[in-house]
Amino acid sequence: MNAHHALEWLPSYLVPFVSLSYPTPPPVNPDSFHHSAYYKTGVLDGCFIITCIAVMAVLRDVVRIFVLEPFARWKLTRAWKRSNSCHVQQNGNKNGITNGNGHAGHANNDSKPKSVMSARESRKIHRSVLRFAEQGWSAIYYTLQWLFGFYVHRNLPTQALKPTELWLNYPHSPLAGPLKLYYLTQTAFYLHQILILNAEARRKDHVQMMTHHVLTIFLMVMSYFCNFTRIGCLIMVLMDWNDIFLPIAKMFRYIGLYTLCDITFTWFLLSWFVARHVLFVIVIKSAWFDGPRLISVGWVPELGYYYSERTYNTFVYLLVALQVIQIVWFWMICRVAWRVISGQGASDDRSDDESEEDKKNQ
Repeated sequence: MNAHHALEWLPSYLVPFVSLSYPTPPPVNPDSFHHSAYYKTGVLDGCFIITCIAVMAVLRDVVRIFVLEPFARWKLTRAWKRSNSCHVQQNGNKNGITNGNGHAGHANNDSKPKSVMSARESRKIHRSVLRFAEQGWSAIYYTLQWLFGFYVHRNLPTQALKPTELWLNYPHSPLAGPLKLYYLTQTAFYLHQILILNAEARRKDHVQMMTHHVLTIFLMVMSYFCNFTRIGCLIMVLMDWNDIFLPIAKMFRYIGLYTLCDITFTWFLLSWFVARHVLFVIVIKSAWFDGPRLISVGWVPELGYYYSERTYNTFVYLLVALQVIQIVWFWMICRVAWRVISGQGASDDRSDDESEEDKKNQ
């Protein structure tokens, strides 16, 4: 979509909010997306990001309130009723006495099924419903965005195990429509996540999450305008892959499917290590050594060259900082893994802990 395809009745100042800006003729011999429209980059791309943030906010609430929360409430309420019924039956077998007709009579009323939840049980279910819905939205987003990112990555001449392709034929400009759309929607998502982090109750990993999101946004904006989008696409595909499984594991935990939670968490642990501490390190190594070797040093903005020693070093140092945060998270994840191995079950060591208010009310 671009300005030429905008609806005729749409005012010109609104076009950047609903379409990709800066359309340009495609390269003569593109090495990817041969039949796509192409675009340059510019400040008006921020208008499209604003629209994406608004759409994500609406979609998040719609999916949570009308799909995920009703399902979780139904599942947890049904599980509560079954648990209550089983508890009553067990008490009846233990406390039953035989009357003259040979039927069991009950010595007290403790075996009657409860028709109303206690305040504590209601708070616990409500909290689990909200957390299930939050994680459900994350699982849906990361799944869809990873599929889109994988499609973009597959159409680029780049590979995680052969990262030298990331630097050949620099600068990578103009951008194919799908690649530009992918970058802008990802940037919008992380900006939206910052808004959510500051709107909701703070969790234990608030500082780490905020630092991660700020670093990620800075890297994305920097790589976008400096024409290093291919390494950006590869990194986002690597990150989003394992981000699918952690929210799914949490969803299983919140609705009481603890075995599936542990299995999913184990897969998440393995995928995290491979993607973020093997493949991502390979990419960082390539950025450190291959980039300076394969790209000519020069700062010629009118030709799309934004390579300088200072700019490039900043880019690499931020990637290293991102890896440091992920090492800290991996240590926390390993602590959770030890609890799984020792039979205590998976619980997120980074977040989702109950607030002090919740604990006092229990």
